[in-house]
Amino acid sequence: MRNFLTDNISDASLKQRPLEVRLPIYRQMKGEMGELTLQQIQENTNTSITALMHTKNDEWFLFTFELEQEPQHKIIGIRIENTDEPESTTAPKVKEIEALQSVAQFLDEKTKRGEFSGTVLIAKNGKAILKRAYGMASKEFKVINRIDTKFNLGSINKIFTTIAIGQLYEQGKISLNDPIIKFLPNYPNKTAAQKVIIRHLLDMTSGIGDFFGEKFENTPKDKLRTIDDFLPMFANDSLKFEPGSQRQYSNGGYIVLGAIIEKISGESYYDYVREHIFKPTGMLNTESYEADIPVPNLAEGYTREETDKPWRNNIYTRPARGSSAGGGYSTAEDLLMFTVALEKNTFFKNPETWETLRGEPSGQKSRRQGGLGFFGGAPGINSGIETNIGKGFTAIVMSNYDPPTAEDVMKKIRKFLMSVK
Repeated sequence: MRNFLTDNISDASLKQRPLEVRLPIYRQMKGEMGELTLQQIQENTNTSITALMHTKNDEWFLFTFELEQEPQHKIIGIRIENTDEPESTTAPKVKEIEALQSVAQFLDEKTKRGEFSGTVLIAKNGKAILKRAYGMASKEFKVINRIDTKFNLGSINKIFTTIAIGQLYEQGKISLNDPIIKFLPNYPNKTAAQKVIIRHLLDMTSGIGDFFGEKFENTPKDKLRTIDDFLPMFANDSLKFEPGSQRQYSNGGYIVLGAIIEKISGESYYDYVREHIFKPTGMLNTESYEADIPVPNLAEGYTREETDKPWRNNIYTRPARGSSAGGGYSTAEDLLMFTVALEKNTFFKNPETWETLRGEPSGQKSRRQGGLGFFGGAPGINSGIETNIGKGFTAIVMSNYDPPTAEDVMKKIRKFLMSVK
């Protein structure tokens, strides 16, 4: 593996992410995926190859290898995404209007069975072509969801945090190799503060754990309103592993990124993303609202242990305010504006900054070259975005039901859109 990476990864990419950082990540991927079988080359150009791969565990992945333009066409980056089992090549192709009708029928039936509540938006080339709302924003008061209803994003908020870090990086205020201690000298775990760098936090290779756990469960949720409020949930804990040696999902790491953003910018995390990401994009209905301040047209979240159990409001499982790790609110229309801005590189001066932030392999998964996929979920919360599906479609699904409500709907929508001729 060392020899392959040395011979085939571009010098610029190896400088950006050294071999010793890459090796443990690829070892972990090999352990999780096992043997891969190449099923199909879906795209093959001088600058990218997209391959459909199948594992012995019957999982399907898309690997996109981004390459240098000049010979030897060394690898710049690798994007990996879970995907669905491919349909038969003889599957019939349909007109766009027929695919949208199938989506609408599917959503109507799923809602009637009590399996979906939320909004769905489908766009083509950045313009909405289907907008639907289903179910109740408030079961208590029988308030229906609307297309402009605000839903909890879950972990989708992490992408805003990543962009904020990228903006500060472009301004020269931060290096991806800077350790936590440079910005947070009072961070409780001194070993973590000295060893963990910004790149580790972005890639979830820091070894910092999660804030969900016993401390979180025993903390009154009304006490969690600022980034600093979340730090005691995990910042004193030992690292789970040596930074850079493994990859493990870390909400705690993104809390630390939020604290660093506040330290560098001199603004609260909430003010920063509002002023530098939401407002310039026109996302006027996107915000980390506080749970006990009334907000018009905001969906409550509903969770239940089993399908035969009663629905319960998720008020006791979520903090009073979201954070740099997740829990803010937005609308389907705002998220469409966001995807358009992101694809146009609106947030950065240098088009390479986004790829630098995402690194390789990426935690935020790409469906195709130029395509993106983000999901967030928790009890009573599930939202997702996918871009560049089939012939330039974007799909946004937001739900106030438990996961995998939005993921299941997105899979079906993707199937319909991929059938468009």
